[in-house]
Amino acid sequence: MATLASLHRRIAEIMPDIAGLATEISLAIHSHPELSLHEFRAAELLKDTLENEGLQVESPLAGLATGFRAVSGDGSHPIVAYLLEYDALPEIGHACGHNLIAAGGLAAAIALHRLGPDRPGTVWVVGTPGEEADGGKITELEAGVFDTVDAALMFHPGDRTVPFRHATALIDLFVQFHGVSAHAAGSPQQGRNALAAMIQFFVAIDGLRQHIPETARIHGIIRHGGAAPNVVPDFTEAHFLVRALTAEAVKALLIRVKQCAEGAAMASGTTVSFEDRPLYAERKNNHALANRVADYLREAGEVVQEPLLRGGTGSSDIGNVSLRIPTIHPYLGIVPEGTPGHSHAMRDAAGSPGAQHKMLRMASALAHAGVDFLGDPGFRDEVVEEFRISGADLPV
Repeated sequence: MATLASLHRRIAEIMPDIAGLATEISLAIHSHPELSLHEFRAAELLKDTLENEGLQVESPLAGLATGFRAVSGDGSHPIVAYLLEYDALPEIGHACGHNLIAAGGLAAAIALHRLGPDRPGTVWVVGTPGEEADGGKITELEAGVFDTVDAALMFHPGDRTVPFRHATALIDLFVQFHGVSAHAAGSPQQGRNALAAMIQFFVAIDGLRQHIPETARIHGIIRHGGAAPNVVPDFTEAHFLVRALTAEAVKALLIRVKQCAEGAAMASGTTVSFEDRPLYAERKNNHALANRVADYLREAGEVVQEPLLRGGTGSSDIGNVSLRIPTIHPYLGIVPEGTPGHSHAMRDAAGSPGAQHKMLRMASALAHAGVDFLGDPGFRDEVVEEFRISGADLPV
């Protein structure tokens, strides 16, 4: 078996050979955005690339048509998994930079694969579709995909480079009011207005916001508000996101949100129904592994800031994985500080040459950290022990 130092030297030699391929994949995904669980073009591109590299690819995965798992090695432990996201946002495209996540994780895994039999352990590449809306990682987690994985690695674009940050837990909630249609002028007394119920629900939510922790968030849109102004709407639907620091806090807040809807239904003479999607859990970052990635980024010339454990933040299904196995989710700055995510500026940046250059830096750092986890038992023990005794990262 090769020494750890020699494996790192070979990673440094391999990465430039992968740069063109990774950039091409990133730009191809960016130019053809696909929505949650419909990322067929991106998934095929990633799977074809992995098969061409000689990895064994399994797809679909956990019943997800655009999910996949590729394996390099004989299955022996330790097993490190690189997680790829590749779905886009409605209308705005890759404004979350998932094209960079996919290409960077792919490049890191290919670099480790090219080490061949000199590399200890096993490397997985897991395609995790539907992060923006459907929680593909949760589906895979519950199907046992990660049961034998020793560590999971990925990253996310942002407005600064930090090794880790906290994330809120989240529940997707669909609220549907059911009324009775009638002519809005000729016989309104025979109707029961589902839109009136929806409006009262939004008013109640605005009142509720005054009495929840500042770390919680409730925000939503009306997906269907009626068909014509002269018809009493008999059906309306809203899509809400309910966020709080932890899964338990989200569940408690969800009860209050549903009570607002039930009150609106009672006041308007309608009925209400709910549809919940899988709960995105809070994030438990593995600091030892994340800081190792940060060290390699600094060596490459990246400015790495102090970890962010305060302020507003988003949510991701990586949180569910992080509560089960050692996991990292560092952020890579590709836009000026203060630029919002899910914006046109972020989308444009994710396809820029500068972002591709930074993505390759992160891919290299993830590959080097993967070598350390696979080949250095002392470091691996540090990672595992931290996971055993630590809790989720929460705001300070």
